[in-house]
Amino acid sequence: MEATEILNDGFERVQQSVHHSVRGLSAEQLRWRAYARGNTIAWLIWHLTRVQDDHVADAFDLPQLWLDDGWYTRFGLPFEKLATGYGHSADEVTRVQVQSAQLLLDYHDAVTERTVRQVAALDSGDLDRVVDEGWNPPVTLGVRLVSVISDDLQHAGQAAYLRGQLLEE
Repeated sequence: MEATEILNDGFERVQQSVHHSVRGLSAEQLRWRAYARGNTIAWLIWHLTRVQDDHVADAFDLPQLWLDDGWYTRFGLPFEKLATGYGHSADEVTRVQVQSAQLLLDYHDAVTERTVRQVAALDSGDLDRVVDEGWNPPVTLGVRLVSVISDDLQHAGQAAYLRGQLLEE
């Protein structure tokens, strides 16, 4: 198995977890909190998708789908255009309100589809390309992609946990 196939398997596992976490939930359920200042399922899924969109676009020198495909307008969130949710306060988490689970899924699916397509076109040697010199050691494409998968899986797991708490599954 090639490294790129392993990476894409990781992104597809994130996608499966995202679908499991939000399927069939109402807008109200997506905003539910287990405690007063906790994250919501809507925020978690929006955030993990925004981070993937942002990081993959940067690594491959592409525009973010958030802007390029009009997701920013469709979501209508009260944040700066390039906000990803990093460092959001509990009040900002509250402002991530979506009309439907389908909006979250459609954006996530678009980002995943582009990510998988970009990764599939790589050779294993491409994974050593430095994409961020702001760290010591500099971050390679392979490390950045693993980092995105890791962060996404953690947030997707949090969303799945919240779903279980909400529905007592």
